[in-house]
Amino acid sequence: MANDKKFVKAITSREEDFAQWYTDVVREAELCDYSSVKGCLNYLPNGYAIWENIRADLDKRFKETGVENVYLPMLIPENLLQKEADHVEGFAPEVAWVTHGGMERLQERFCIRPTSETLFCELWSRTVQSYRDLPKVWNQWNSVLRWEKTTRPFLRSREFLWQEGHTIHATYEEAEERTLLMWRVYRDFISESLAIPYVAGRKTESEKFAGAQDTYTVEALMHDGKALQSATSHFFGKAFPDAFDIKYLDKDNELKSVYETSWGLSTRIIGAIIMVHGDDSGLVLPPRIAPKQVRVIPVAQHKEGVLEKAEELLAAVQAAGIRADIDDSEKSPGWKFSEQEMLGIPARIEIGPKDIEKKQVVVVRRDTREKIVFSMEEVAEKLGDLLETIQKDMYDRAKAFLDSHIDEAVTMDEMKEKFKENRGFIKAMWCGDEKCEDEIKTETGGAGSRCLIEDEDAISDTCIYCGKKAKYKVFWGKSY
Repeated sequence: MANDKKFVKAITSREEDFAQWYTDVVREAELCDYSSVKGCLNYLPNGYAIWENIRADLDKRFKETGVENVYLPMLIPENLLQKEADHVEGFAPEVAWVTHGGMERLQERFCIRPTSETLFCELWSRTVQSYRDLPKVWNQWNSVLRWEKTTRPFLRSREFLWQEGHTIHATYEEAEERTLLMWRVYRDFISESLAIPYVAGRKTESEKFAGAQDTYTVEALMHDGKALQSATSHFFGKAFPDAFDIKYLDKDNELKSVYETSWGLSTRIIGAIIMVHGDDSGLVLPPRIAPKQVRVIPVAQHKEGVLEKAEELLAAVQAAGIRADIDDSEKSPGWKFSEQEMLGIPARIEIGPKDIEKKQVVVVRRDTREKIVFSMEEVAEKLGDLLETIQKDMYDRAKAFLDSHIDEAVTMDEMKEKFKENRGFIKAMWCGDEKCEDEIKTETGGAGSRCLIEDEDAISDTCIYCGKKAKYKVFWGKSY
């Protein structure tokens, strides 16, 4: 019966058409669906449950560093958005405007938040007065709207879910440390909970967030060799606070400016999970973030005692603190196996009449399809260790893939040739001139700067494009 394996619906092979494979997995795993609003998604239970686990895990990590959650309005008056020039210029093409309230035209337009720096700053300009009011270390879980022209599920949609952290501090040093701290929180979360390796660093001037002094990024590598910006942490300095006249009375009785940070991670990280770990049978979810870690599948459940024993087993597994369910539908075992694999549930427990006779079960890993026989008495106890092994093995495989897709180049011919081979990241030197940065991207067919490398020796002394003295070592790569 175990060989009676049928696909829920055939999906395109990753190697045949990666983009179509991705769309097929999103559809067949029922993660999200298109809505009647172009570019906006309906998050279905399977997809939203992943986001709920991401949110719970990350929120706990935030609060351990002193973050408090708040919620601010979704509408921003136009006059507030206009206060920070670089910010407005960066977001203007993506802003959606509300012009009417009921049947009446509004005297002032409101934008639907593309991000909330201006709202936080306006609030703090009215409520922060003394050094005793600092720091403010706040975060909100919400949705934002950016009028994207090209969309793809999770990776780029007009409305998406995320968290946006905003903080203000009395000193430059304190704000900078918060920026770097949240960057580390993201890196730990992405590697530990999502089993995704990455490269990380500071963005170039042209790639940083609109209005930021510095932007720090986490860049994951997808199976097709493209990078995905997975989280960012921004140091704003005094730009926003000064624009909103946020001042506080210090201990020396002098009015001083505050320093601001902002940091965020969105539902595009679900796209990263799909593209880093998925295979030609569907999702492969890391156990720590999987909504269901184990599925119990009774085989020949019509036979006496099978379903009862399967439910008994489920109760024992759940009592051990493992997120589990049972597929007791009337579908064939082969279909059930395929559905479990499509959904990416990290392990399944197969139990049939012969297993009951032998007082054993067969546990099948989703990531490797390895079959392991456990006694019924020990399976609940041993599943926890197995799930941790799966988590570690998934990270190790992804890390090996990342490492094998990082290369170096000294000349443009070498870089172009390597990118033709669909390599992931290439390290190369750069003079710091934005014109060279643009030309490198053009000549390589879209490989832009992903982040600066500030803890390694130089490859050469000259810029890979113009030959002038190099200032930076950079990760270059094509991206989503």
